[in-house]
Amino acid sequence: MGIRDRLLRERKAIQALQDGYVIKVKDLSKKFGDFTAVDHISFEVKKGEIFGFLGANGAGKTTAIRMLCGLHRPTSGSGMVAGFDIATQQEDIKRHIGYMSQKFALYNDLKVWENIRLFAGIYGMSDSAIAKKTDQMLSRLGFMAEKNTMVGELPLGWKQKLAFSVAIFHEPEIVFLDEPTGGVDPLTRRQFWELIYEAVSRGITVFVTTHYMDEAEYCNRVSMMVDGRIEMLDTPKNLRTHFGVETMEEVFTLVAQRATRSDD
Repeated sequence: MGIRDRLLRERKAIQALQDGYVIKVKDLSKKFGDFTAVDHISFEVKKGEIFGFLGANGAGKTTAIRMLCGLHRPTSGSGMVAGFDIATQQEDIKRHIGYMSQKFALYNDLKVWENIRLFAGIYGMSDSAIAKKTDQMLSRLGFMAEKNTMVGELPLGWKQKLAFSVAIFHEPEIVFLDEPTGGVDPLTRRQFWELIYEAVSRGITVFVTTHYMDEAEYCNRVSMMVDGRIEMLDTPKNLRTHFGVETMEEVFTLVAQRATRSDD
């Protein structure tokens, strides 16, 4: 693709974001043979929102996220992420999002600063920009003393915070977090969410899946998938009111009971 074509696509994407949405999905479906993993889902995510994407194992969350990140082509329906079409502009999407999987994604046999340089380079940042921003990020995290430490030697909570910071190092429009706090202690989980709020304050939209229902309370809105479909979508407060319960754990249990399948 030439420079002119790329600039035109970037300009079109910026214009598409001016309506205030970073994700717009309409009747999105994904089939694997006869199995429908995602079944005609529709939703929108506002810029600067913390959007919770919940569902039990087998609900279709992972497949949906992979389509939004440009890793799966949809079978039918449409979707825009950061102003780009998920069916035809996957590479553009990958440059404008951050992603942190539930499995630790950084390289244990590389130093902290080497991981930062590697992933920032993948996102297209220049060496000078990476060098300048690396120390700023490590200082903010309190990790300067660990700059030359092998990532594999860090405690799990530190690894998670580092992985999140690397995922948003290039200031993406949106970051996808797949079970980001799994296996860490409550204090580290709280600190991790402080990082999320700080990122949102800089204009980054957060799309997060979690099995901790207390974390669902931190989201502006929550979607709940059952058997490939979005069963409920509203604010945590409105969902609790709708079901007449006091906690999101109770809401999740009631919704998840409607599932009939177990494989995602």
